[in-house]
Amino acid sequence: MLGDDTLFWILTAMLTLAVVGALSAALLLGRRETRAPAAYDLDVYRDQLKEVERDLARGVVSEADAERARTEVSRRILAADAALQSAEETRGGSGGIVVAAVTSLAVAGGAYYIYLELGAPGYGDLALADRIERAETVRDERPNQATAEASLTDRGGPPPGTSPDYVALVERLRQTVASRPDDLQGHVLLTQSEAQLGNFAAAHAAKARVIDLKGDAATAQDFSDYADLMILAAGGYVSPEAEAVLEGTLAMDPGNGTARYYFGLMMSQTGRPDTALRVWDQLLREGPPDAPWMPLIEGQIDTMAMRAGVNYARPVIGTGRGPTADQIEAAGDMTPSERMDMIQGMVTGLSERLATEGGAVEEWAQLISALGVLGQMGQADAVFRNAMQVFGEDPRAVDILNEAADRVGLQ
Repeated sequence: MLGDDTLFWILTAMLTLAVVGALSAALLLGRRETRAPAAYDLDVYRDQLKEVERDLARGVVSEADAERARTEVSRRILAADAALQSAEETRGGSGGIVVAAVTSLAVAGGAYYIYLELGAPGYGDLALADRIERAETVRDERPNQATAEASLTDRGGPPPGTSPDYVALVERLRQTVASRPDDLQGHVLLTQSEAQLGNFAAAHAAKARVIDLKGDAATAQDFSDYADLMILAAGGYVSPEAEAVLEGTLAMDPGNGTARYYFGLMMSQTGRPDTALRVWDQLLREGPPDAPWMPLIEGQIDTMAMRAGVNYARPVIGTGRGPTADQIEAAGDMTPSERMDMIQGMVTGLSERLATEGGAVEEWAQLISALGVLGQMGQADAVFRNAMQVFGEDPRAVDILNEAADRVGLQ
């Protein structure tokens, strides 16, 4: 029994042959059925000869004038006949066949090339629900961090031009930190040094120890840096372990740009380019233009939009709204419980203002994210549904709301 892929290619070949055959037949038959211009000239000149004879019979012209006219018209007939014979030889030769062959190859080859570029050979035509289910399976079954790191053949190494003295200094630092496992500053310095040498696996191991030593004082930035080092150690792959660190980062700081960028990258790697596009688009809208993730997004977002099947136009960077600089700075010095109290206060104020005055879609998305961080999923879902009713006719606003809902796990 034929497989789906074999049947697809058989049907595709048959359709292509049918189209090519129709085009070739039109080219060849069209050339044969169309009269050459010289044939029409011959008809005219023969009529002129008949007209000369009629004029002579009526006495309109003399015999001498009739003879001169016959000679001139006959000369034209001979020239037209020669032109017609040449045209017939060309039409009866291989010219039409060559044109038909070239056209057929262009159509068949062009169609195959375009399919390879834009299509997905071997990938079945799935409904949206099936694609989402497949993406979830890929996400659940993807390799772990250790497997990803072990699969890398090129592990980088020190950047070109690294001083041997610096390498020796880092080696002494490793030995010192190994003998002093509770030295926080030593592990911080080791994390930075290993990262500078390109030893990202060692760097994220040292960063994990930093977070352990800090305990409750570990910040969202600490976790964001930890996830960054894990992903670099895996060659840009977001493992389940790195995803868990990203989730912890976003729970502490929903606006963390690094974590949100990598969350979008992870969704892209697991078959959800649509979600990745929403996340990255919102990061572009929020800015700032000099954020370290901006070049990464700008280099990939058009391809992501193509994969998601979206006719995408990039927004102006920084047109959206996120937490203010003062709020971010204040949150950085707070304990987790103080930070949650601050978020609750922001949520209450924002919720009351949106309910009475309304607001931009970015503010509704911010409220959904904050409610998700607080664990108030029922209220977050209610706000999401209310916002979808308000902004349901605006595709850009719908994307922003869906991205916020995805981030907190509503969808």
